[in-house]
Amino acid sequence: MNASVAEVLDKEFAVRDRYSAGAQAVQPALCCPVSYSLDDLDFIPHEILERDYGCGDPTAYLRRGDTVLDLGSGGGKVCYIASRLVGPEGRVIGVDCNAEMLDLARRHRETVAERLGYANVEFRCGMIQDLRLDLDRLSDELASQPVRGHEDWLRLRSVEDGLRRGEPMIADDSVDCVVSNCVLNLVRPDDRRQLFQEVFRVLKRGGRAVISDIVSDEDVPQHLQEDAHLWSGCVSGAFREDRFLRAFEDVGFHGVRIVSRQSEPWQTIEGIEFRSLTIEAWKGKQGPCLERNQALVYRGPFKRVLDDDGHAFLRGERIAVCDKTFRLLQKEPYAGMFEAIEPLNEIPLDAATPFDCSRSKHRDPRETKGADYDSTTPAGDSCCGPDGKCC
Repeated sequence: MNASVAEVLDKEFAVRDRYSAGAQAVQPALCCPVSYSLDDLDFIPHEILERDYGCGDPTAYLRRGDTVLDLGSGGGKVCYIASRLVGPEGRVIGVDCNAEMLDLARRHRETVAERLGYANVEFRCGMIQDLRLDLDRLSDELASQPVRGHEDWLRLRSVEDGLRRGEPMIADDSVDCVVSNCVLNLVRPDDRRQLFQEVFRVLKRGGRAVISDIVSDEDVPQHLQEDAHLWSGCVSGAFREDRFLRAFEDVGFHGVRIVSRQSEPWQTIEGIEFRSLTIEAWKGKQGPCLERNQALVYRGPFKRVLDDDGHAFLRGERIAVCDKTFRLLQKEPYAGMFEAIEPLNEIPLDAATPFDCSRSKHRDPRETKGADYDSTTPAGDSCCGPDGKCC
């Protein structure tokens, strides 16, 4: 067998075996100490709480009514915390491919629902880098038509494609928030771009990903990556910290930011520091760029900032922006950073012309007021100071 193929299989089987064992008995080496946003977790069975393997708390950023998708949901702890936080009007979907972990999570659904007074959690079997394919459905197909040769295998590929297209496990644009807790690093490098694309695909416009994972401060050398025990322990598959954030940016996310970073490393191996990082990333900057004579003024404190589309904003200067950027940068996570300047005479959307977003330019005040603007207002007796004192 080719060595590289053997290494991939060794790591995948090591992950499966280690987390299968972790569903049966506590595995302390699989997790960092984590404090969750909910103090009272008594509604979650102890069997789940003691077999929680994570490195952060993405649930701290959930909202009531959210539809939440948890990637690598394991024993279900994050899903059940999310269930309480989003409330009965929300919905929580956990995805995992480990049979033992899924069994642990699923067998306590009714207990948690009784304690909360509502049921809004479900668990699905699938690979987090392929959120279209429901492995439970595929197992049903295999049970009725097992694979005995290459012709059956070719037929199976066609069945897989049909399930992905016709009955996707997670539909496009269907989720408000994707969360994950120390799982992305277990995905093999060749599948990682698809993983981030899948996260982006399933989110609604305006949705967000909140991901906790283990990152490294340096590149992890190949000999450590080939260590199946370190890989399955969420160590040697760690993303380099800066590249982790860039992976979200590369598939179209905006507003990517670190919301929590462990100051002291969780582990240090051969001088490389491994620590927990939680990031937030948003979907929604896609769409046409239209000219409506709008401008944004960056408030500071930095002299100059650059957004995810390359627009440069100088502190205090009116910068011309398209309608999409104008609205986007007034929402989370940018709210309060910019002064929004609307044109005196609104340009209807159907009359707007294309805006060149490939460059940044100053917006002359006359573009927003109008070239023939000639208003003069008398000095009033209003006060300008925040303390009520007149100038």
